[in-house]
Amino acid sequence: MSGALQRPAVVTRISDLIGYTPLLELAATETGSRLLLKLEMFNPTGTAKIRMARAMIDAAEAAGDLRPGGRIIESTSGNTGLGLSVIAAERGYTFTAVVDNHAAADKLRAMKALGTELVHVEVGNDGEELHTAAREELAEDMARGQDNVIFTEQHNNPANGVGYFPVAHELAEALDGRIDILIAAVGTGGGLCGTGQELRTLVPGFTTIGVEPRGSIAFGGPAHDYYQSGTGTPEGAEIGALVDFDLIDEGVKVGDIEAFATCRAVARTGLLIGGSAGGVVYEALTRLPSMPPGTTMVALINDGGEKYMDTVFNDDWMTERNLLSPEVEREVDEHLTKLRRNR
Repeated sequence: MSGALQRPAVVTRISDLIGYTPLLELAATETGSRLLLKLEMFNPTGTAKIRMARAMIDAAEAAGDLRPGGRIIESTSGNTGLGLSVIAAERGYTFTAVVDNHAAADKLRAMKALGTELVHVEVGNDGEELHTAAREELAEDMARGQDNVIFTEQHNNPANGVGYFPVAHELAEALDGRIDILIAAVGTGGGLCGTGQELRTLVPGFTTIGVEPRGSIAFGGPAHDYYQSGTGTPEGAEIGALVDFDLIDEGVKVGDIEAFATCRAVARTGLLIGGSAGGVVYEALTRLPSMPPGTTMVALINDGGEKYMDTVFNDDWMTERNLLSPEVEREVDEHLTKLRRNR
């Protein structure tokens, strides 16, 4: 495949910086199999979700549902909110983010700095629990019956998946169509299923693996609390319409301890990744040595680690929640070090 998927030398809008993110070979085997990371933290706001934020607003404008001076409302744990904050600021809209205390503090601070109005759901005295259902109910209520006000409803908005179609084209061109496995967090379904859907039109025969936090119900129970942010479907929430199980060949769960230990081990290679990305990389590294020779596995890294200095990379926070495991961290470190010698 050939083409010119590259950013113009000079852009006039922040949203013009979306996409064209790099690939990094993190690890390889002696038989030539390799793990490539699609580093979506190189998007504005440090996350992939600005891709779908732009697509949802484009679709609302095209449909006439959002006009100049309008208001956007979304339920978010942070990264979608950051993307919508940028698009709203750029296009002159008001944006209200409905959040809970599960969101990383740095994400909330960044949204506020970008001019976003934060509305916190109040569901008892529950500390850091995730309240997706309550957030979405409140966001929907706030938008109901209001002129020129939209609830983007990321979990059920088809434009979410469409926003990731360019990822498929970027991967197919960069790797000349040689992709055997696509592995990513499931979350809203937009990133994994949107990329996977479009990639199937470009690359035949690859396998898609979806990764969820242990405790999420997307691949069945048991359900329990988890700390991986921006992914998973907690008990009481509906699995979003964008999670297309026909596009997911295999679904797996990774616990917080393993996911966060991987973040911390990968950081010692010079790369900071977010908590859910840690779960994806943990699963990918576990599988890599058993892959057929010459396999190319691509992991979508939807989030950078800079937003998690108070959580994943904070020993006190980790210890208080029984998430810090030097043993697991050492195991991941040793496994990763061995695989990196083969690059």
